[in-house]
Amino acid sequence: MKLKVTVNGAAVEADVEPRLLLCDFIRHHLKLTGTHVGCEMGACGACTVILDGEPIRSCLIFAVQADGGELRTVESLAEGGRMTPLQQAFSRHHALQCGFCTPGILMTLTAVREHGEWPTSESEARELLSGNICRCTGYQAIVDAILDRRE
Repeated sequence: MKLKVTVNGAAVEADVEPRLLLCDFIRHHLKLTGTHVGCEMGACGACTVILDGEPIRSCLIFAVQADGGELRTVESLAEGGRMTPLQQAFSRHHALQCGFCTPGILMTLTAVREHGEWPTSESEARELLSGNICRCTGYQAIVDAILDRRE
C-alpha cells in the first residue's frame, strides 16, 4: 500500500505492507531508531510517538493508519542540536539510566505540554507517568525532572 505521511516535518512516501506496524516503519524504513519497541502490546510506552498531536503507542497501529498524518518522533525534539528544556531537565536530574524508556516518556510529556497541561505535584507527575514503564530509575528522578520549573 502507498503511504504518505509527514515525519518530523518532512514529507515521506513509501510502499508498505498493510500489516507493517508503525513502530517497525519508523525504525526499519525511516531508520529513526529513537522510537523503541518494548512489550509490543502497548503497555510499556517505549514506542510512544505523537501522531496528529496525540501521543500514541506505535506498536499498536499499522503504518497505513498514519496515512495523511503528521508524525513526530523523539528525533524531532532537539532543534539545531539544542535539547529542549524538558530534555535539559532530564539531564540535570539524571532522569534516565539505560535510556530505553526515555524517548517514549519524552514524547508523552511533550504532547501533554503542547495540550497546555502540566503536572504541578508529585502525585500528578506519577499519574502522568503511569503509562510508561521504567525498570531502572524508580521514577523519582523522572518526577523531579518533570517538576523542575527552570525553562
